[in-house]
Amino acid sequence: MKRNSAILGAAFLMATSAIGPGFLTQTSLFTEQLLTSFGFVILISILLDIGAQLNIWRIVTVSENRAQDIANKLLPGLGFFLAALIAFGGLVFNIGNIAGCGLGLNVLTGIDAKTGAVISCVIALGIFWYKEAGKLIDNFAKILGFIMIVLTAYIAFSTHPPLGEALYRTIWPEKIDVMKIVTLVGGTVGGYISFAGAHRLLDAGIKGRQHIPQVTRSSVSGILITSIMRFMLFFAALGIVSQGIKLSASNPAASVFQSAAGELGYKFFGVVIWSAAITSVVGASFTSVSFWKTLVPAVKNNEKIVISAFIILSTVIFVVVGNPIKLLILAGAVNGIILPIALAVILLAANKSSLMKDYKHPLILQIIGWLVVAAMTYMSFIIIQQSIGKLL
Repeated sequence: MKRNSAILGAAFLMATSAIGPGFLTQTSLFTEQLLTSFGFVILISILLDIGAQLNIWRIVTVSENRAQDIANKLLPGLGFFLAALIAFGGLVFNIGNIAGCGLGLNVLTGIDAKTGAVISCVIALGIFWYKEAGKLIDNFAKILGFIMIVLTAYIAFSTHPPLGEALYRTIWPEKIDVMKIVTLVGGTVGGYISFAGAHRLLDAGIKGRQHIPQVTRSSVSGILITSIMRFMLFFAALGIVSQGIKLSASNPAASVFQSAAGELGYKFFGVVIWSAAITSVVGASFTSVSFWKTLVPAVKNNEKIVISAFIILSTVIFVVVGNPIKLLILAGAVNGIILPIALAVILLAANKSSLMKDYKHPLILQIIGWLVVAAMTYMSFIIIQQSIGKLL
């Protein structure tokens, strides 16, 4: 029973880590820009997500090593480089997550967003300092993940989106936007999110070849939970913009909920974004620090203190900088660029017998994994090229 709870908890930790303020902002904004064709972007991102997660979760849990240790055993020093990338991406995301917490409490209670962020910071710290933190994280992620999906589904159906057209354009889009695909994949399984569930399973003692079926089920469940939420929010936003209503540039996701159900919808948005943000704070902080605890003994010996410092730093930066809507979009793109590097490292390790012992990683999974690396590298190269072009 405890093991099943950890498996489901890992799936929800991965999913709720992905479903943060950036997720809500990106989905609403991109729906307004691409309309029904955004369904195709979601579909492609789901396929890339599954290809990445099936490989990462299985290789990490079968090798019984965290990603940074796998990287170091592959090439000394590579683990430190990977951990630095993940921590940077996690910090960028976490500043946005803290901002989302503040915004959620502002919507629900009217208090200043920065005050709300500080209150949420204290709640997140309380979760990590609780004596059974692992169990609490699992239950916290599951309960709030369920609340988010139910409320968003209600809003989606109340907006009466053009479902037929949306499903058709999901297969046959009018336009394709590479930047949005990379941003979505980065926001769903990029950076630290790729490893959130796998590292949680290691902590719960679920590792080795005998647990491959449970690991596979948990990884796919995490993607499916995220995908359901993404499509629900897409349908909700589509129902609003197809009526000719323009979303607020400063808070597109709030516009969707408020336009669909008035003041009640706006309060629903407060619950959804706070739930999404606080669970993402927990996921980002837990996973980012987990990359350093086997590399630096002081981090392992003071894990809760380091996680607390990570959360507090994110809060301080938000309070000083303010609400970073652009940062939420940038975070997805940054983590999307990190993904092919992290996945390539894991795939190379899959064929190292000293790491994997007598386990043979399925050829079909390796092919799928390298296709994801190739696709994400190509799309990331296009984005970098476009960014340099804008600067010049």
